[in-house]
Amino acid sequence: MPHSRAPTAAKSVPGPQPGTSWVPAVEQLSLLTADARCAREKAYEQRVRRYSDPYLARRSAGRKHPVEDFLFTYYTQKPGQLLRWHPGAGVVLTGEAASARMGWKHYRTLDDGELASLGLPPGTPAVTFDRDKFLADRHEAVAFADIILRGTAARPAQFGCFGLHEWAMVYRQDKFDRRHEYLQLRLGSTGTDKVVEDNRIRCSHFDAFRFYTPDAIALNELTPSRENQRHMEQPGCLHANMDLYKWAYKLLPALPGELVMDCFELSWRIRAMDMQASPYDLAEWGYPPVRIETAEGKAAYVEHQRAFAAEAAALRARLAQALAPLRTAGTV
Repeated sequence: MPHSRAPTAAKSVPGPQPGTSWVPAVEQLSLLTADARCAREKAYEQRVRRYSDPYLARRSAGRKHPVEDFLFTYYTQKPGQLLRWHPGAGVVLTGEAASARMGWKHYRTLDDGELASLGLPPGTPAVTFDRDKFLADRHEAVAFADIILRGTAARPAQFGCFGLHEWAMVYRQDKFDRRHEYLQLRLGSTGTDKVVEDNRIRCSHFDAFRFYTPDAIALNELTPSRENQRHMEQPGCLHANMDLYKWAYKLLPALPGELVMDCFELSWRIRAMDMQASPYDLAEWGYPPVRIETAEGKAAYVEHQRAFAAEAAALRARLAQALAPLRTAGTV
């Protein structure tokens, strides 16, 4: 029988506090040439379609993929939205690109003074990110993303979970609604339950914990919640690092699309490893297992986890840097 462990709150390093003031500094504008814009936009579209086109084909055919659908079904950014390229804050587009974006949310046209400062004649179609409107509409979301990103970066990484959150999601699942009913468990129900019972379950990420079966909840040593998320996210967590994609697209169009796709592609690879370490048999899908029920599998998991954490740290820093023009340090 499993032994129930009393959940405890996580110790945390204080991160940025609520009340950060988001006061725009002087905006610096730079002009992107038509040729440079065309090259970036074309490269970006090709990059997105590598992932979105197969997903849309599967969806049209009524087929599912347990690994490669996830970023389009779990997160709220849809393929059509992801395909829309943005140059990022402070970048000015002209010509056809400007005309096309004049109706897009959180873009604005340049006034004659701004046009003159860029060497453009009065009346030139030119647009850029509308920082003031974006902050007016998205102040709370931007501030929360900043709290999560900087708070996560400030904490020590933990590498002892071994992906057992996925196992806790199917613990004693025969008593409840089956998760991913079209997938088989590698070790069967009894073997899967034994792995959960024989290991410490210490998930700090609420958006994984909330999918636990009822019988698994008491086995988790921590009690993550939406309310304490800002204090519990830590940079070794696969799901916290996967969520960099979420924070990136929520900050559009303040960020360049290329940064969003860098986060997307890291999340894609993390999702693959997360599912390889899960209890599911994904061999027929082309994903061999990382057998975390063994010592060798645990070591392999941690090796991947550390590599992902290093990549995520660099992306987290880039996201924080992209937020800097929107932030003035201090409290209100």
